[in-house]
Amino acid sequence: MTIKAVVFDFGGVLIDWDREYLYRQLIPNETERRWFLDNVCKMDWVVQQDGGQSTEEGTAELVALYPEHEALIRAFYARWHEMVAGVLEEGVALVDRLDAAGVPLFGLTNWSAETFPYAWERFDVLRRFREIVVSGRVGVIKPDPQIFALMQTEIEKHLPGVGPHELVFIDDNLKNAQAATALGWHGVHYTGALDTETKLRALNVPI
Repeated sequence: MTIKAVVFDFGGVLIDWDREYLYRQLIPNETERRWFLDNVCKMDWVVQQDGGQSTEEGTAELVALYPEHEALIRAFYARWHEMVAGVLEEGVALVDRLDAAGVPLFGLTNWSAETFPYAWERFDVLRRFREIVVSGRVGVIKPDPQIFALMQTEIEKHLPGVGPHELVFIDDNLKNAQAATALGWHGVHYTGALDTETKLRALNVPI
């Protein structure tokens, strides 16, 4: 078995993004903060913007539903950069080693098209990837099989004839890793760099 390319998710693998970083400042009480993030600015809402809805439209819809929380809702994208703490060094080191070994690298991320440029401009690791598919740009999100098909199309530009069984996909979201596996890829659930490295070695990936 030969692995011809490795595809990385970004958030939680390479980039340290967490809503808590901002909202701990805005809502100091943990119980109140948890309620807000579970019921108002919840991940299902974030995913709408990751899927292509504009942040302006998403914000307006949520403010209409929860006008009493307007200031906190508007802070989400107005101060979105405060949710990004930086890179995750272990994940970046994994990219470095694979790159040094000559493994073709690609990126597949659920990310708003409006906020992704912030990360692109600041984190050099993102420039190590030959192609990046951003959900907000293509209007479809993981774990939808369509976004994996779009990724494979981009990979084939560099590796003509590559098959799903020759691709590894690394994601900290188990459902996304399982979706890749269901499509014939080698989905790796990222729980840490050491565990992921072990799984890559088992696939005979040079690292």
